[in-house]
Amino acid sequence: MPQTPPRLTLVLGGARSGKSAYAEGVIEACPGPWLYLATAQSFDAEMAERIALHRDRRGAGWRTRDVPLALPEALSEAQGPVLVDCLTLWLTNLMLAEADLAAASEALAAACRTAPGPVALVANEVGLGIVPENALARRFRDEAGRLHQRLARLADRVVLTVAGLPLVVKPGATP
Repeated sequence: MPQTPPRLTLVLGGARSGKSAYAEGVIEACPGPWLYLATAQSFDAEMAERIALHRDRRGAGWRTRDVPLALPEALSEAQGPVLVDCLTLWLTNLMLAEADLAAASEALAAACRTAPGPVALVANEVGLGIVPENALARRFRDEAGRLHQRLARLADRVVLTVAGLPLVVKPGATP
């Protein structure tokens, strides 16, 4: 992990690949307090427990703001180091809300460009598996791939996590 984080880091990986822990380390390399922009929504007890466990593992220097839909706005308002976890759930929330994905993606890219940084974005890489069996799942996979590509072009550093190991895909320069 770099000593001084890049302005924008995109961390991709599968479920339980270590992407959130890596992104937390990137942000914690900066002086706190650190802001955690959480996109998950709790629709059942199991998800509520997952959210609580995720929240409890971070130390006292973290502030959390729940932003299931208003992620670009929250990022635009942020001061200091920010971790966004996760873009995949944000995209799901947008699709369920029948939001304009192109406009939301552009708003997020604009917020990333102007964020005081550093910012670490976490997302699930869903394009490595089989072709989904239904149209909605295929659309989701395609939209996630487009979003990841857009943000990877913008990012100073892109990291793929596999089995807890970070693989730097786009090294980028550190400020």
